[in-house]
Amino acid sequence: MSTTETKRPLLPMLGHTRGKRSPVTCALKCDNACAKGVCNQSGNEYFRDIASAAYSRRNILGLGAAGAVGLMVGSAALDATSAQAAAGRPGTPAGSAKGRLPFIPIAPVDAKVDAFTTPAGYDWETILRWGDPLFNDAPVFDATRQTAETQARQFGYNNDYLEILRTPNSKKGLLVCNHEYVNQNIMFDPANAPAEAVELRAVTRAAVGMSVVELERDHKGNPWRYIKGARLNRRITMDSEFGFTGPAAGSDLLKTVEDPQGMTVRGTLGNCAGGTTPWGTILSGEENFNGYFRSPANTEARRRYGFTNTPTGTGWEQDEPRFDANNAGYENEQNRFGYIVEIDPQDPPSTPVKHTSLGRFKHEGATISVAANGHVVAYSGDDERFDYLYKFVSKKKFRKGNGPKQREHNKTLLSEGDLYVAKFSGNSSGEIDGSGELPDDGAFDGTGQWLPLVVGGKSRINGMSIAEVLVYTRLAADKAGATKMDRCEDVEPNPATGKAYVACTNNTDRGTAGHAEPNEANPRTINRDGHVVEISERFGDQTATSFNWNLLMVCGDPATNDSTYFGGFPPEAVSPISCPDNLAFDSSGQLWISTDGQPGTIGLNDGLFKVDLQGAFRGRVQQFLAVPRDAETCGPIIHDDESMVYVAVQHPGEEGSYTEPTSFFPDYVDQEEAPAGQFRGPRPSVVQVFPSVR
Repeated sequence: MSTTETKRPLLPMLGHTRGKRSPVTCALKCDNACAKGVCNQSGNEYFRDIASAAYSRRNILGLGAAGAVGLMVGSAALDATSAQAAAGRPGTPAGSAKGRLPFIPIAPVDAKVDAFTTPAGYDWETILRWGDPLFNDAPVFDATRQTAETQARQFGYNNDYLEILRTPNSKKGLLVCNHEYVNQNIMFDPANAPAEAVELRAVTRAAVGMSVVELERDHKGNPWRYIKGARLNRRITMDSEFGFTGPAAGSDLLKTVEDPQGMTVRGTLGNCAGGTTPWGTILSGEENFNGYFRSPANTEARRRYGFTNTPTGTGWEQDEPRFDANNAGYENEQNRFGYIVEIDPQDPPSTPVKHTSLGRFKHEGATISVAANGHVVAYSGDDERFDYLYKFVSKKKFRKGNGPKQREHNKTLLSEGDLYVAKFSGNSSGEIDGSGELPDDGAFDGTGQWLPLVVGGKSRINGMSIAEVLVYTRLAADKAGATKMDRCEDVEPNPATGKAYVACTNNTDRGTAGHAEPNEANPRTINRDGHVVEISERFGDQTATSFNWNLLMVCGDPATNDSTYFGGFPPEAVSPISCPDNLAFDSSGQLWISTDGQPGTIGLNDGLFKVDLQGAFRGRVQQFLAVPRDAETCGPIIHDDESMVYVAVQHPGEEGSYTEPTSFFPDYVDQEEAPAGQFRGPRPSVVQVFPSVR
């Protein structure tokens, strides 16, 4: 047997990562998308608390607890002091004494600092780290002795979307987390890696997917502990079986030699953000799936989805023929990824599903609203340069209550409905020159339409069947005439107002030669820092086919960038922020933003930021925490009723290697004092932040 040497992948983005932090991230996470041609060559222009109630009422932890926990309505009052509260200026808390999560904004943290930084008066602890054993038969983590069987019984790698559902007394909880991708260069010691490359790759296939883990603590508001061997603990990997739902299920486009019926598929990958449904299930978006397949780009659809006939970064096609579309019988395997996945964390034996009704593209995630008329609405962004924003409206209506019949009905709501794509029109289009300068009316704003792709169970795109629309959704949206956006990532409806917020992370190709020009919804040429769109559905009806919109923020560091905008709030009084990614809301309806890419744009570690949305402080950005060197902030949860915040820290120390780590998060093991064989490098982790004195 030959020893496997784990090498850093080829880095086509080295020296070109203007919009992202690290060429390593570009290679491993999105298959160097920005180094390749733009896929879109067309000519176009909250229910977490409700879910906790459902989780509690079903008594799934055997506590005998009954009743439901309603949507939190506590108010974190706005601070009435001067705008100097922002940008880490000491002495002024972000919330008044009446607020449930008051803090003094931290100063920005330099991108080379390897520390998890919290506000004064707050501490942090991990809940789970890569490799922590989840089952009684799982061994203690040992990076030098990992096997596929071991990893499948441990917490996975590169945690992203995060949810924590709580019981009424808040002493028990249920954590659900995505595992987006792997970094072999950090995971394996070249001297002690699995001897066979095939075994090493098997470990990585077991490290992606999802985890479900039970939690416990002594009192409400105390830090959580995870429960090894708990009844609901579960790992979902590339070997887990999924079913398909919706009109494309069973179509010829999904059939393979392994699945001639086109109804089941093994595994989920590229799982980025997600969503929590009012009936207590978890949604997960399959994002950068194209990089896992070797596939000739010999059709319009394959080119539109960014497939290439080159070896993949994971090398999985060397072990499983389904990852190579050149193999007879597997031409459609790639069509079986790129969907919204739904799992029931309360039922470990249940088979998760992939919903074709929501379309196939690089789903960042999907977030759910129940409209006033009872239909369920799901928003989702396609995280690709110049791609689109989508909305799904269910055919059937949501049934209130947590009984078995209601829940089983509600679990079918995403299987059938109407799919739309967004077209934005600006009010001041003639004034948009790419500089980011505000139009004369003082706002980037306008109207929009939800263009139909599928309505009433029929395709609305000429020349495309309903199955083709749902499998080749990007092509359908091109034909519909949707607006090319600057990487729509997370989309979150505000539970207090119903308005939807869209994080557009960046697009350094905007306005460059051969690419789409700026427009009012994407107003900057070479948009390195991103922006946030606020959508108000017409007449407050989330099922409407038209909307109004404005840009809440045009991000960046105001000290060095005069094209920033913060809803009218003085830019000199905000914390600098770049590359908005995941969004969340607290109980008072204030927006929280986690970032992905600040080290490569404004030279600062990524972090979590609070943004006021109403009144005189609308647009005020205040930084709550910063993650360590090379890391991304993911999956924020704001339980301000307990003064607690949770984030997933993804790819810390991504620029380093096993033998020469650039981060030691979260254990910060001293290299000189570490016992022989102990893992010294970074471990992606779920972190909880809480007041120092409780």
